[in-house]
Amino acid sequence: MTGVLEGALRPPRAVLRRDTGTWGLETALHRRGLGPVAGVDEAGRGACAGPLVIASCVLRPGDAARLDGLTDSKLMTAAARDRMYDLVRARAVDHAVVVVPAAEVDSTGVHFANIEGMRRAVARLSTHPGYVLVDGFRVPGLTAPSTPVLKGDQAAACVAAASVLAKVTRDRIMAAMHDELPHYAFDVHKGYCTGLHTRALREHGPSHEHRWSYANVAAAGVAHGLRAPHRVALSVAATAVVQNGGPPQ
Repeated sequence: MTGVLEGALRPPRAVLRRDTGTWGLETALHRRGLGPVAGVDEAGRGACAGPLVIASCVLRPGDAARLDGLTDSKLMTAAARDRMYDLVRARAVDHAVVVVPAAEVDSTGVHFANIEGMRRAVARLSTHPGYVLVDGFRVPGLTAPSTPVLKGDQAAACVAAASVLAKVTRDRIMAAMHDELPHYAFDVHKGYCTGLHTRALREHGPSHEHRWSYANVAAAGVAHGLRAPHRVALSVAATAVVQNGGPPQ
């Protein structure tokens, strides 16, 4: 009897067709009555300077033709991302963007800041989702059922749309930051740990926009006799540097 009840509580299995591409998963969820489907993704997790930006997005079912070319934002040129950003904002049923400043990342840790930012991004949608697709890992505490999707920004259109919103927003923030702090070349590397950025850190030391909980930033600060301009939680101090979402270095 218990097995029957458990089976009745499970959503019906969604059958995905191979020819539906990145729209297949959310289309299947809509057909099973689990829409609207929201996608969630972030930009800047692997950077050692600047904010973490998280976006959520709900697309119109059947809008694939109008959003032709939508994919993982990292696989698109800057010009293509800008065009898709405008198109997604114009076509989406709903979207929300959350900006988590470097100081908050330092006070809580990048993973916690990312999880909390994803919760905020979903909560800020005026269209309450029936289901949420998250890029990469499980996010507890969302206001709707959810599932992580491996390489979600390449597998689900709504996650790809969220990735475009997050990355373009963050890139524009970093470009504006360059006007204030030109010697770091934030407009070029966007705060990621490139050779150019590393040389600037060694020469000038870290700024108030750097993440002082990251080992390379903390080391540059010590070398220049500088202290963090904001609170850095002891539990996350001198964390390993994450390179573009890859394993810690």
